Amino acid sequence: MTEEECLPERLARVAAAIADASRARMLNAMMDGRAWTATELSLAAGVSPSTASSHLARLTEQDLTHCVRQGKHRYYRIARHDVAHLLEMLMHVADRPSPALKTRTPDSLRFARTCYDHLAGSLGVALHNAILARGWLAEDTYQLTHEGERQFIRLGIDCQAAGSRPFACHCLDWSERRMHIGGQCGARLLALFIDKRWLTRIPDSRQLTLTSPGEKMLKRHFGLEHG
Repeated sequence: MTEEECLPERLARVAAAIADASRARMLNAMMDGRAWTATELSLAAGVSPSTASSHLARLTEQDLTHCVRQGKHRYYRIARHDVAHLLEMLMHVADRPSPALKTRTPDSLRFARTCYDHLAGSLGVALHNAILARGWLAEDTYQLTHEGERQFIRLGIDCQAAGSRPFACHCLDWSERRMHIGGQCGARLLALFIDKRWLTRIPDSRQLTLTSPGEKMLKRHFGLEHG
């Protein structure tokens, strides 16, 4: 069988692995960028631990999730950035609005949430627009500009790309239907915001909360105003 003939079969296996409500709930839980135990994921999916283990074996077999062993424990996370991007796009398709153009995304997730390892929601879109408006990234290519390098370094962001993942790219936001920033730039910005406690995580959720110091810093550095 040729490579071209194998592709449809591989595509069908990957799609079938995702096309189960329990596995979809597990993948959704892992989209917060963290690693979870099979027991924790069984609670998220509403299934028994043994059933969860079977589901996770299926997802891992299709290279959608990766198992990390630490001591006696096993943790599962999204396997790669492109898998997270695929899942985000599927969420966009699944949450297509009604003819009245009303999103069904919960209000708690619309403002700020994680999209795997970068910032999403209306705040993520506003940050994307502010960075492009200031010329830190080129609008057409998302290439880092000299001004952007200067400003990111001032913020404490490493501007050196590592590996094959682009430094910056766009990612379609499934609740806002506009772009937020992905790639290494998006990941490093979110890590900085959390490290500085400009944003804080809500336990067991993708939701993020903007703190008072965060409001001040986002206004100072990006001209963003909340409220």
